[in-house]
Amino acid sequence: MTNRLVSSASPYLRQHKDNPVSWFEWGADAFAEAKQRNVPILLSVGYSACHWCHVMAHECFEDDDVASVMNAQFVNIKVDREERPDVDAIYMDAVQAMTGRGGWPMTVFLTPDGEPFYGGTYFPKNTFLQLMAAIDDVWHNKPEDVRHNVDALLDSLRRTESIKPTTDDKPREALSLAVQTLLSNFDSEWGGFGSAPKFPSTFALDLLMRAYLELSAQPPTQQKSSTAQQARDIETAVCTTLRAMAAGGMHDHLGGGFSRYSVDEKWLVPHFEKMLYDQALLLRVYVHAWQVFKINDFRYVAEELVTYVLRDLRHGDGGFYSAEDADSLDQEGHSHEGTFYTWIATEIADVLGSDAPQACAWWDITSVGNFEGRSIPNRIAHRNEPLLPDNLARSRTALFAARATRPRPGLDDKVLTEWNAMMLSSLCEAAAAFNRDDWRDAAVENGEFLVASLRTNDGRWHRSWQADATPQARHDALAHDLAQVVDAFTRLYELTGQARWINVAIEVADRLIDDFWDEENGGLFTTSKHAESLIVRAKDIMDNATASAQSTAAIAFVRLGALSGRMDLLERADALIALCSSTFRRAPSAFCNLALAMHLRVIGTTEIAITGSRSDLLDEVRSTWRPTAVVAWGERFDSPLWHGRDGERAYVCRDHVCNAPVSDREALREVLATTYPNG
Repeated sequence: MTNRLVSSASPYLRQHKDNPVSWFEWGADAFAEAKQRNVPILLSVGYSACHWCHVMAHECFEDDDVASVMNAQFVNIKVDREERPDVDAIYMDAVQAMTGRGGWPMTVFLTPDGEPFYGGTYFPKNTFLQLMAAIDDVWHNKPEDVRHNVDALLDSLRRTESIKPTTDDKPREALSLAVQTLLSNFDSEWGGFGSAPKFPSTFALDLLMRAYLELSAQPPTQQKSSTAQQARDIETAVCTTLRAMAAGGMHDHLGGGFSRYSVDEKWLVPHFEKMLYDQALLLRVYVHAWQVFKINDFRYVAEELVTYVLRDLRHGDGGFYSAEDADSLDQEGHSHEGTFYTWIATEIADVLGSDAPQACAWWDITSVGNFEGRSIPNRIAHRNEPLLPDNLARSRTALFAARATRPRPGLDDKVLTEWNAMMLSSLCEAAAAFNRDDWRDAAVENGEFLVASLRTNDGRWHRSWQADATPQARHDALAHDLAQVVDAFTRLYELTGQARWINVAIEVADRLIDDFWDEENGGLFTTSKHAESLIVRAKDIMDNATASAQSTAAIAFVRLGALSGRMDLLERADALIALCSSTFRRAPSAFCNLALAMHLRVIGTTEIAITGSRSDLLDEVRSTWRPTAVVAWGERFDSPLWHGRDGERAYVCRDHVCNAPVSDREALREVLATTYPNG
């Protein structure tokens, strides 16, 4: 017997269609039912690739005894956090306020008006039964306690509505503080920042590399010893971390790409879910690191990551799927975390024969194992050696082919606007850096898909698309979606020289401001003025696993404003930075993407226009990472960068003040170096 989730568009919700729980999707019907019955709402939030979500589902939601209590005492709502991060964020803030921690699965008890009064994360069966009994007792016998909790939580949830902008009159000092904070938290033995669990911290690595470029651009004769030492410290922190992540079990050594994070300090044991957004962010940072440090392993990691995404996460029409699950089936048909990715020594021997000992030694496949009796391939013991020696390439190919015969982890095949735009931005940078026309074609196809499938006829956007759903595109886009689209289509123009993409970026930027801007305090609300009203209209401020809408839009507005000459976009970017400035200094590591936006404004942009068809001049611009540069080339669009400019030349400006044009690649290199040495 199936429940209401059988017709859901979300793959995660459909995983629960056969539960004995009488699930509702988020919507008016559920709240009306709770009001009619005068019972609380039990809100359960998770996502398809989440291992502990599956554990709680098996222990609780598939259990008839638990389901009977849930159905009798509550109206039960299941939410896919990836489809509705606006809903997830509000109630996650409530759970963190109550418990001091968050995560998924998330379980929250609400009034019939959607107001939270108690919550937590994962609960095993017996604890969950006891909790539901206590909640039922409080609801019926202690309504004043419920009201007290609701009022306290609502006060906490409304805090972002009242944040006032402040101007930091010493932004360089603030950026320096962020860099020093990161270096002080650097794990010199294993890389990364802080202790376990360890996350990739890609924004932090990008910030450190920008600081490195600025420090190392100073002539050696002018460098203080402390400046040179800090540059060396940054190089050590970045390269140690990127090598360690690539060597660990979080990195898929056979198929490319990365799991979400490591539960230990060595980067050995991940939660095995592979998320599109992590691939996007890690691709970006490995490309930048290769451009800065010229370490070939970083290029190898980036190339294998793109291979994975285009092979396993790509829809036939160009969209990118959301994730692959942590869990998969073993030979007996039982689901376990990491089964698809792990090995035992006899399995290696069956595939490789006499080559097995060498492969086992390299990838740490032992009879004891390093994860529940099996082995996660890793090369931690060889982390300072090349990622794949030539004599192991054939073994890797054979093991990958053998692994492909196993049951694959579940695929979450919804296409999310935000995550696709993130991947598109990174793919554009990688295609330009590595001169890959095939990646360029994939980027264009993704851009075409987003415009055709997720933009409505009146110029509004949806957040989620799923091939089997009716309609396929669903849910109003959030500020995160549109901010990432502005950035992605600006970069797609820079990659292709096709003016249509910059024009779409401008259109989306105007839509973002019109529908999401807070006219009273500045900044972007998470939800549009046209969207469903939730219990609060929140703003996300901090950068977490993905960047906040504020920091993403700030970067996108600066770059698009520099290309288009739209000074109003630069003013909006400054307002976004000001909104977050009051809390930035208190916790700079939580605002590392915002720091990238601050860096753009402190350093200033370098605007480059290339007229005619001089590919050698474009190649020079792309020859290194220039994080503060924007480039106009190819088809013209409405911009001061094109006014009165012709011939076969490159025009280089900084903050809208221009040098004399050059027509020689060597001359362009010199102008770029003297205009702003690190681009």
